[in-house]
Amino acid sequence: MSKLPPVVLDNGTGYTKMGFADADNFKPQYIIPSCIGTKSSASVTSQRSLQGVEDLDFYIGDEAKAQSLGGKYGLNWPIRHGQVENWDHMERYWEQCIFKYLRAEPEDHYFLMTEPPLNTPENREYTAEIMFESFNVPGLYIAVQAVLALAASWTSKQVNERTLTGTVVDSGDGVTHVIPVAEGYVIGSCIKHIPIAGRDITYFVQQFLRDRESHIPPEQAMEVAKKIKETYSYVCPDIVKEFAKYDAEPSKWVKQYDGVHSVTKKPFSVDVGYERFLGPEIFFHPEFSSADYQTSISEVVDGCVQNSPIDCRRGLYKNIVLSGGSTMFKDFGRRLHRDVKKRCEARTAYNNSLSQHQAKPTEVNVITHHMQRYAVWFGGSLLASTPEFYSVCHSKADYDEHGPSICRHNAVFGSVTS
Repeated sequence: MSKLPPVVLDNGTGYTKMGFADADNFKPQYIIPSCIGTKSSASVTSQRSLQGVEDLDFYIGDEAKAQSLGGKYGLNWPIRHGQVENWDHMERYWEQCIFKYLRAEPEDHYFLMTEPPLNTPENREYTAEIMFESFNVPGLYIAVQAVLALAASWTSKQVNERTLTGTVVDSGDGVTHVIPVAEGYVIGSCIKHIPIAGRDITYFVQQFLRDRESHIPPEQAMEVAKKIKETYSYVCPDIVKEFAKYDAEPSKWVKQYDGVHSVTKKPFSVDVGYERFLGPEIFFHPEFSSADYQTSISEVVDGCVQNSPIDCRRGLYKNIVLSGGSTMFKDFGRRLHRDVKKRCEARTAYNNSLSQHQAKPTEVNVITHHMQRYAVWFGGSLLASTPEFYSVCHSKADYDEHGPSICRHNAVFGSVTS
């Protein structure tokens, strides 16, 4: 068995989090954009004589973004909405993650990788094939992101018991999922997908700024909107009162963002007003940004639990866990708790009015914790640093004997919760 710590790789739509498993290490060693810069077809054609060299000539992360500005390299995002779409690019991306960033020899480390909910068995097999065939890893475990997020929530002061039952609200850059988990098993038929995530909020804020602030450099509009979203945005309890607050005391609530033009180097400033609370508000009022989808995140969470088996529901309401960067808005958890609780109380009151038997009120808890942004990676780090991890990994010997189909089934960390 390898004495070196396992590698934990969490590939998201927008960012990849990577590092070595350590129960005391709260943050991944590297967080880089999940993009790869490859030679554009024109420059590859001119270098046909250097056959094979272009396979090694690529950049990932921030370097890829920088190289793409020159036009010689095309920027590609191999993951869309949480699912890998280009396996060739993904393999090259992992190659640099392991050798260039982590500086690890893959043959010496066990690997824990994450997958989105409803990931196809074929995708798991592709992952296993690349890791065992190309990188020759001794052991691999592909974990469901929701289960890892639940494990990460154990660090919260609000959690008294280590349980793998709960509802995970996972919102990143490209996709939001609400995933009910019972004893470490995802209730697949009840997973809900919400087509609103961090990138949509950035677009929404950008649209606001474009309509009002004409002097923002067009090529920097997206970046400015993203920084404003991350720095100033919050979730408000009542949108009407919030508008009134800003109108009454603009000097107190309207902030100012200062930036520098990337070409002329001239400074510019932007007033940040209503978009501070209207950006994250599209989680609760999606109709603000799109007429195609109109179900609030609170309604989705409540419906997701109601669709689950009846004996799990109290446990799922009691442990609603937030995960991912787009749940980091100030008071997001408090607003979600209030809305879901209000729905539960209304339902209980209605049921009690129809029945002589008075049902107990449902306990609703929304768990926020300091590891929320990197919850999936941290949960993986926590579980990969336990002795049980090695026994549930798929080994190279198993792969050589049975092939990639060994990864179609996933063992659950049953012993970790005891």
